[in-house]
Amino acid sequence: MTAGRILVVDDEPQIRRVLRATLTSRGYEVVDARSGEEALAALRESRFNLVLLDINMPGIGGLETCREIRASSEVAIIMLTVRDSEADKVAALDAGADDYVTKPFSTPELLARIRAALRRQPSAGEGAAESIVLDDVEIKLATRRVVVRGRESRLTPKEFDLLQYLLANPNVAIPHTRLLQAVWGPDYGDQVEYLRVFVNQLRKKIEPDPSRPRYLLTEPWVGYRFALPAKSS
Repeated sequence: MTAGRILVVDDEPQIRRVLRATLTSRGYEVVDARSGEEALAALRESRFNLVLLDINMPGIGGLETCREIRASSEVAIIMLTVRDSEADKVAALDAGADDYVTKPFSTPELLARIRAALRRQPSAGEGAAESIVLDDVEIKLATRRVVVRGRESRLTPKEFDLLQYLLANPNVAIPHTRLLQAVWGPDYGDQVEYLRVFVNQLRKKIEPDPSRPRYLLTEPWVGYRFALPAKSS
């Protein structure tokens, strides 16, 4: 048994070698790719638990590769970037990444981010509702699926983790820090841009009118609240 299969995507051979050595020594199985095109081919041929994806690469580039992966896969994705501006971080998350790490990074930081990306929220406990129906939206907690107007809406693992946590605490304003630590892990708390991007993505996928949300509500200066109608079950 391995700790998980990781696809490392970077055009720099030295970085690929270092990451392979670091991750295999921690029990991960590692496959590497030199470009976004190679990464997409590898993902078509095999299953991975996580993709470490450099944002600056020749060819289609990291952001476009991330979007291509997200069009058909729920694999966890961490973007590697030398850029540290909020705009660049938001662009990575908006493309579908679960997290990002800024180069140069320490080994403990990278390993912590990988663990955070691979962790899953516990499933609904015994006696909890297996599904929740909100007008034309059905959220299937047991199978981690969302159906909107009769068609499945694909959520990334972290999007579903966030939605599940909000649903487990309905009609309560949950602070940013509590949400971040519950979904991403105890090392998080200040990354409010994560929540802004992920909540916006969830609204696009489940709200009848994302610009005027009915369920996923912002609590100014506090966090977010899921407004669960009393009739839902």
